Amino acid sequence: MNLLILGRGKTGSLVAEAARQRGHQISVLCAADNQHACALTPARLAPHDIVLDFTTPHAVMENVDACLRARKNMVVGTTGWYGELPRVRQMVEASGSGFLYAANFSVGVNLFFDVARTAAAALRHQYFGQIFERHHAQKKDAPSGTAVALQRIIKEAAKTELEVISFREGDVVGMHELVLDSPADTIYVCHDAKSRQGFADGAVRAAEWLAGKKGFFDFKDVWREL
Repeated sequence: MNLLILGRGKTGSLVAEAARQRGHQISVLCAADNQHACALTPARLAPHDIVLDFTTPHAVMENVDACLRARKNMVVGTTGWYGELPRVRQMVEASGSGFLYAANFSVGVNLFFDVARTAAAALRHQYFGQIFERHHAQKKDAPSGTAVALQRIIKEAAKTELEVISFREGDVVGMHELVLDSPADTIYVCHDAKSRQGFADGAVRAAEWLAGKKGFFDFKDVWREL
């Protein structure tokens, strides 16, 4: 496929490399060349099969709007914009495009979500819960999109909304922990990323899965097939 990657940061660069290794043609557009989505014209987008966004929360909605107006399928790994999800779903349906987003494309994190969903049953048995997340000091949003997704999963499973405590320090790639505490014992469920490679590989596989599809998708629709 011919992929256009928006964002030349740490994750965007890794996604580009992972896509090259899987035999895809890659173009990368950095923020300086795409202020307010100015570079995402129909003519510029025409050669590309799918656009992958790894930019910043304040840029993502303009990018989404431009890509969907050009009827381009899109994978979004940027977080911090999820308040706009209902509007984006409507835009996707109106455009007839394919759109896939995730707080985290790592298969390991999605397994962690499943374990946490099961562990949430403890909250119905006199356990108190908290969510902790740690990321590198440069991360723009807090809590992380992954932590927000975990919080939502727990709320759906146990009808309880847990507090999220965020830390921004050093070069931490990403650590998420669900702690369930009772007078008798404590349960720890944790995912600690060693690198962004799992995220990058999953994002490319998500783009491959989305090729030729129409509709609004979450990575949970994809990851078990990968």
